[in-house]
Amino acid sequence: MSKIKAAIIEDEVPAARLLHEMIQSLRPDWEVMILPGTIEESVEWFRSNPHPDILFLDIQLTDGNSFMFIEQARPDSMIVFTTAYDEYAVRAFTVNSIDYLLKPIHQERLLQTIERFENLSERYIRDFNRENRILEVLESLTDAQGLSTAENKRYRTRFLISSSNKLFTLAVNEVAYFYSENKLTFVVTKNNKEYVLDFALDKLSEQLDPDIFFRTNRQTLVCVDAIQRIEPYFLGKAVVHVIPPFKDKIIVSKDKISAFKVWLNY
Repeated sequence: MSKIKAAIIEDEVPAARLLHEMIQSLRPDWEVMILPGTIEESVEWFRSNPHPDILFLDIQLTDGNSFMFIEQARPDSMIVFTTAYDEYAVRAFTVNSIDYLLKPIHQERLLQTIERFENLSERYIRDFNRENRILEVLESLTDAQGLSTAENKRYRTRFLISSSNKLFTLAVNEVAYFYSENKLTFVVTKNNKEYVLDFALDKLSEQLDPDIFFRTNRQTLVCVDAIQRIEPYFLGKAVVHVIPPFKDKIIVSKDKISAFKVWLNY
């Protein structure tokens, strides 16, 4: 029997690495790879490489939802969705041998999914995908949850943090601000803890609630609750003072100052 090939598409690098370690611990003989966490890059990979036997696919990716990926890539793999939605929202995935894993993923549940995959025939999986039944199920979830509509956009609520050889979750409501430095992104919490994130500020701006966070400049993204006071600066700019204090001046440019004031007064 040929070696099973598994792939992970997940836009959060720590989460992808953790899932990779869990799969390898349960099935050390499998070949497990982590693919890019964007639709565009993953589709390109599927177009130029043999498809894996099983694909662990995050429902919401950096540049869209997995419905768009499946439409473009047409994977022959058995797809296991990973999601933070509750069981009611994803119960359709129990139909027709599609499986799903709720985050945070537990090893016992992952083992059930792997054993389920091992009990399915290659022909069943291939025929299932070609009949577009997987798209029908995912489309129904997309419609129910409003994943593709801006009005019902679901904003990020937490981050998976890797620090001191351990993983833990950090709630967004604990964040004071984010900043970038030397091509790295850092998050600073309201109790003055600092961690590295695997996200660019541009991506964070898209994933966070714009009523709560404002991109003050290219270097910083600030939570409204962290703002202590605002002072006028040269040439129509403003300096934002935050708690905990930031090591540099947070300067809002003249071009952004009007939008910033509207945001504060929302």
